[in-house]
Amino acid sequence: MVPHLVTALTGPLLDLEKKILAATPAIERWFRMEWQEHTPPFYCSVDLRNAGYKLAPVDTNLFPGGFNNLATEMLPLAVQAAMAAIDKYCPDARNLLLVPEGHTRNPHYLQNVARLMQIFRQTGLHVRLGSLSPEITQPTPLALPDGNMLVVEPLVRSSNGRRVGLKDFDPCTILLNNDLSAGIPSILENIHEQSLLPPLHAGWALRRKSNHLAAYDEVAKKFGKLIDVDPWMVNPFHSKCGAINFDEDQGAECLADNVTMLLAKIRKKYKEYGIKEQKPFVILKPDAGTYGMGILTIKDASEVRELTRAQRQKMSVIKDGVEISDVIIQEGVPTFENIKDAVAEPVVYMIDRYVVGGFYRIHAERGIDQNLNAPGSQYVPLAFAQQHAVPDLKAKPGTAAPNRFYVYGVVARLGLLAASLEMERTDPNPEVY
Repeated sequence: MVPHLVTALTGPLLDLEKKILAATPAIERWFRMEWQEHTPPFYCSVDLRNAGYKLAPVDTNLFPGGFNNLATEMLPLAVQAAMAAIDKYCPDARNLLLVPEGHTRNPHYLQNVARLMQIFRQTGLHVRLGSLSPEITQPTPLALPDGNMLVVEPLVRSSNGRRVGLKDFDPCTILLNNDLSAGIPSILENIHEQSLLPPLHAGWALRRKSNHLAAYDEVAKKFGKLIDVDPWMVNPFHSKCGAINFDEDQGAECLADNVTMLLAKIRKKYKEYGIKEQKPFVILKPDAGTYGMGILTIKDASEVRELTRAQRQKMSVIKDGVEISDVIIQEGVPTFENIKDAVAEPVVYMIDRYVVGGFYRIHAERGIDQNLNAPGSQYVPLAFAQQHAVPDLKAKPGTAAPNRFYVYGVVARLGLLAASLEMERTDPNPEVY
């Protein structure tokens, strides 16, 4: 199933699809060479926006929480990719400790945890859940919507202080599915004998989107050169403002200036490519943070100077009560995909360097220029099926689902590669690489 695309705007994307398909051997070889130089994140999801005239990642998540939304046909692929990933870090691994988010009462999130456990059990690992939450002081059952149970247990440090596990469970690998927005817990610091994946500096306590976007700029330039396209076709413009205080209305001028500059750059590109149907807009989002919180769509610099009290409140604090002081201004990429009249965007999931599936995030109440990662969103598994990596080279551009999904997978892997560069460059202990 490929969602309906507004046909008037498919021209350039069909051209991009054609170029990517024609360059498949070169692209796959290029990725292969890059992965010899760089280590992909353990797992990752990338939100894409398909505007018809460009296809670009707008968010890269290193603690993906929607594995339950993947089609069940994709599970064997996820298990194979997980085996390849585990082999890298701990080939003789027996035990895996999975550390979920603290707000684990959310039934959708719990289904994601259950799916992750299922994938890693299939790789031959014993999997148990350890909680960072101070309320969890003994094994605690959590009910799943399907009637099954998960049990979370308190994390403990070994008597020599060098390892982390559970009371009677010593894991070789600790997999975080908690994005550390609230800060780095001391129990996870200075672990030298076990693999902690992703590393601590991937968490929002330290990670910054601006570092990721800078790495992505480089990847997009290389990719544009490789297949002879304008990197802008796969890359949104962006800039950053620091020292912002929305509560006290500080930093509005920096934001307004950057909004004006970005809108002018977008207009220039629209003119270059004859895009008349779409008005430029930008997205304000925190430099650190997730869950679609603290995001505003802005179409004119005056809107930044005239933020309402409610908008200011929305932008001042995000998950776990973290205050926003640095803001990213990103080119808005509208989505021209829809399912049953609801606006849709593809989200692609990867384990190690392999695409393992994805879904469409759809939202009936949001517009083509709004953030869809908001209450009320629904998920439709992407029909990657088994042929997602085998494009149909004889099909006309825009007509074959495998081709569309292959192109999604290529652009998502650009985000994955940028994340691996970002992790290398921000690593406080770079000698590991």
